[in-house]
Amino acid sequence: MNQGYTFEVCAVNIQSALTAQAAGAHRIELCSALDTGGVTPSPGLINAVVEALNIPVNVLIRPREGDFCYDNRALDIMLADIRYCLAAGAHGVVVGALDTSGGLDMPKLEAMRDAAGGMEMVLHRAFDFCNSPAEALEQVIDLGFGRILSSGQSTSAFEGRFKLQEMVALANGRISIMPGAGIDVSNIHAIATITSAKEFHFTAKKKVDSRKKNAIPGLETGYWESDAALIRKIMAAA
Repeated sequence: MNQGYTFEVCAVNIQSALTAQAAGAHRIELCSALDTGGVTPSPGLINAVVEALNIPVNVLIRPREGDFCYDNRALDIMLADIRYCLAAGAHGVVVGALDTSGGLDMPKLEAMRDAAGGMEMVLHRAFDFCNSPAEALEQVIDLGFGRILSSGQSTSAFEGRFKLQEMVALANGRISIMPGAGIDVSNIHAIATITSAKEFHFTAKKKVDSRKKNAIPGLETGYWESDAALIRKIMAAA
């Protein structure tokens, strides 16, 4: 394994977070509702994971599924969640907001940064919907964010690997560009080689279903959980 890389696992429950840490992940992004792209996890889950883990825990701040254009009521919710994460001892928060013209919503991002009180700030894949990623990159750097999670404006990081390569070059060490979306054993080495990125985000998940009979339509009995063996394989493949 290349010790120069940082591997972040997206975890949606306490067991996944503990599994990721035990498998050697360097950091957790904690969220809920992975099938919708992730939303903010519950206060109880945030507390449990922060208390249980020794590695950094970054919390996704997203008040609903769907687009990343938010009104002031949604902003108030996000600010309250950010302040909660700060009080709970989270390492950082993962945020994003766009305006209706396809640019970053700078006033809302500034408000979120100010509420974070020194926590690490990460821009999530709202970046992948920006009309001008080069301009957005400079704005995020000016805001003092430490990292951008991106698929290279594609459906997967592998498909967007050449755009990610461009963004890593443009960043030039001023901010970390972290590829994410669809990263697995089969493609992480190519993504790492082409992009020159040093941090990678993946789920390495498996579906768990302890009750396979008597399922009720509309009520899923299965759930996602991180797989330790798969995490190790992905990290080794880089």
